[in-house]
Amino acid sequence: MKARVLILLGVAAGMAVAGDQPQWGERWSRNLVAAEKGLPASFDPKTGRNVKWSVQLGTRAYCTPVVARGRVLVGTNNSRPRDAKHRGDRGVLLCLDETDGTLLWQLVVPKLKIPLADFAGVGICSPAAVDGDRVYLLNNRCEVLCLDIEGQRNGNDGPFRDEGRYMAPKGTEPLAVGETDADILWRCDLVAEVGTRPHDAVHCSVMVHGPFVYSGTCNGVDHTHFHLPKPEAPGFVVIDKQTGRLVATDDTGMSRQLIHCMWSSPSLGTVAGRELVFFGGGDGVCYAFEPLEAAPPEGQRAKLKTAWHFHCDPAGRKERPLDFQDNRQEGPSLISGMPVFHRGRVYVTAGGDVWHGKPQSWLKCIDASGMGDMTTTGQLWSRPLTRYCMATPAVHEGLVYITDTSGQIHCLDAATGEPRWVHATRQEIWGSPLVADGKVYVGTMRRRLFVLAADRRKRLLAEVPLDAPVATSPIAANGVLYISTMRTLYAVAKTGE
Repeated sequence: MKARVLILLGVAAGMAVAGDQPQWGERWSRNLVAAEKGLPASFDPKTGRNVKWSVQLGTRAYCTPVVARGRVLVGTNNSRPRDAKHRGDRGVLLCLDETDGTLLWQLVVPKLKIPLADFAGVGICSPAAVDGDRVYLLNNRCEVLCLDIEGQRNGNDGPFRDEGRYMAPKGTEPLAVGETDADILWRCDLVAEVGTRPHDAVHCSVMVHGPFVYSGTCNGVDHTHFHLPKPEAPGFVVIDKQTGRLVATDDTGMSRQLIHCMWSSPSLGTVAGRELVFFGGGDGVCYAFEPLEAAPPEGQRAKLKTAWHFHCDPAGRKERPLDFQDNRQEGPSLISGMPVFHRGRVYVTAGGDVWHGKPQSWLKCIDASGMGDMTTTGQLWSRPLTRYCMATPAVHEGLVYITDTSGQIHCLDAATGEPRWVHATRQEIWGSPLVADGKVYVGTMRRRLFVLAADRRKRLLAEVPLDAPVATSPIAANGVLYISTMRTLYAVAKTGE
């Protein structure tokens, strides 16, 4: 009885119940390690073995799902419309019932009409973050949104109330707002607020900490790939989570050294009693910022204080980075995955851009306790990977797991970086590994899920054929494994046939 009361009190206070996965990775370290037990090592989408439920998404899904308060939130495109009034290319965030995958509501966002800033057919790529009864999201238009987790079912809450106009493309009539539409509470347009110019697709899993939302700006090159239109735009911003007011930006100048775009996400850790916010820049630098203590007066913006910075590829830095666009031999690096904080260390991958840069990448381990420029003093170890890397490492029980686009799954010693084993899938990997229930789960772009033992000795447990490529990362919540392919979201549990 006491446990039940405590759980109810936690929910009432706006806390996620035990077993939820309210944001990408552990809150707030970004370590994709789940405490779930009893997860199956394999399942069969054709027969339904160990498939609790599955739901069709669009035709291209690049968004890792999150699970909180009985709901599953996942981004996709609008190639399979859920509502006849929403037709055409859109970004979509689906809110599904955790029990059976039933649609509760959806956010539908028109495309951003800037050349190659919101790629056709891509949809919403950024994982959501749930904090209490609010959902925070960076959408395909580079807007940070705050949504009511109940959608429109409990009425249209403010201060934002113009959802009908918001869902309609420019120049068309507003749409009727229904119960299966999202309820937007506030909106912060980063294109208008800080002049960012997103490229290809917007991706950042925003982090909610204290009274603020921390987000990257996804600033990047233009459609030619050889011009940087907004070199002075900040790469990182802080927003008041109650009002949507932009209250702080970084002043590192990271945009001036871009080779492609900024797609990383923030993390947080406590080192020697001080909290730090970590962010992987599109300039190949891992930054540690001091969290914002208080919002500045209305009409003003604060500047985030940089505690330290670490350049992951100083030899690759160039005075004019875009001169090395499409140079596969040399050039600057960028950070696409998230910095992971674990026991006083930051683990982060960096390397050449997968579409336009050199085929080199590294997994770096950084001492998070330093100050200032840590490039020459902060590195604890560095391990070269096989090819490009867009993934985030997972650290568990003295081991660190990471993937690269060559199709290799690496297991390294977390203390020294020494290799323990490598598994060659021979299939391109974009997503990150999940460690849960003594297993490592990895999806590939050739329609496979690989399951290995989370151990110092390599053991392949299963190779599961899927219906479509996997560009996302698996997650586990409340005893269920979730795998999002380009077309389908699977909820996997030990259910039998």
